[in-house]
Amino acid sequence: MQASPEKFRRLAPRNASLLLVVLAAVSGAVSSATTKVEDGSTLSRPLTIAWRYETDQTTDFTPAADAHTVFIPMSSGVLVALNAADGKLVWRAEAGGNFSAAPIADERSVFVAQRSGEPDRKPVSGTLRALSKTTGVTLWMRTLPASVSAGLAVDPVSLFGAGSDGHVYAFDKRTGLVLWSNQYEEEFSAPPIVAGDHVYFGSKAGTVRALNVKTGQLAWQYKTRGAIEGPVAVSDNVVYFGSADGNVYAFSEIRSKLLWHRRTGAAVQAVAAVPNGVLAASLDNFAYLLSLNKGSLVWRRQLPGRILSRPITAADAALFTPFSTDQAIVLNLRDGKTANTLMLGEENSSAAAPISANGLVLITIPHGLLAFSAPH
Repeated sequence: MQASPEKFRRLAPRNASLLLVVLAAVSGAVSSATTKVEDGSTLSRPLTIAWRYETDQTTDFTPAADAHTVFIPMSSGVLVALNAADGKLVWRAEAGGNFSAAPIADERSVFVAQRSGEPDRKPVSGTLRALSKTTGVTLWMRTLPASVSAGLAVDPVSLFGAGSDGHVYAFDKRTGLVLWSNQYEEEFSAPPIVAGDHVYFGSKAGTVRALNVKTGQLAWQYKTRGAIEGPVAVSDNVVYFGSADGNVYAFSEIRSKLLWHRRTGAAVQAVAAVPNGVLAASLDNFAYLLSLNKGSLVWRRQLPGRILSRPITAADAALFTPFSTDQAIVLNLRDGKTANTLMLGEENSSAAAPISANGLVLITIPHGLLAFSAPH
């Protein structure tokens, strides 16, 4: 049976609050939010609470982060910036409207997409804003005929997003001016990803498209039999993606052909490329590791809940946040065995993905903001 993050979001109490668990890594710092950490051992070490930030609001959108600050979208349309080191408030910004996609940050700005009107009545108009990372002041704002529905991506020049009306955009991220736009007869559901000269979009109709970042020209496309809900993963000119049809796909950009596809037990919400394979999170409650070249099964492990979001990966481990459980699970990438279990203190009802920022791992679940650190 096909299921999407939106269906599971409706299971969570609307007035629940946001919990962000911060795991401090002892090494392997990175400069911005990412889905990887460099030191795999930090995911399996014992962790203790370092600080707590409480809030009475929540969203299912993954926070943005850079080396110093975490940016959290609240259900009231407020974006909160916290110091990643101690959890203290840096600023709050009334961004206006309700968030329609997860925020993203670059070296200067944090970008937010919001919607206005009733979400059940389409198209829902939207806005796109660039806020100063240091002050939260709006640098520019653009009104769109429909809200950005999936997510945002940036490269050194552009900000990319797709509207609920089938429009795909590239904006000048310094000014908000439209650099190019394409119109498609389908809605986009997967967060875009930029890799090299391409930006990748996945649609509810099951199509993955690779577009040139400068022109928007189609490089290639591939259609599956189910919705593409999660971001693609790119490694060595091969694009890996999961579909609601239950398959994981590998597409060669050099050869412009599908290399392989491998079926799992249910819809695949997310994939991640790791050194020894491609990691797939399926709604059958299993995590799969498939070989990069042929898609053969290396291992699969059952987790205590459905996996709605992309895991965060390290050199030898991956951290998952199963839905409707009170723990995060770290699996060893070599054999899939449990390397660590992080008790979160309450049931996870968020579809937000864990992220890493400057040696920190961030996990979103209800009720408050907790910071965990490795003992010295």
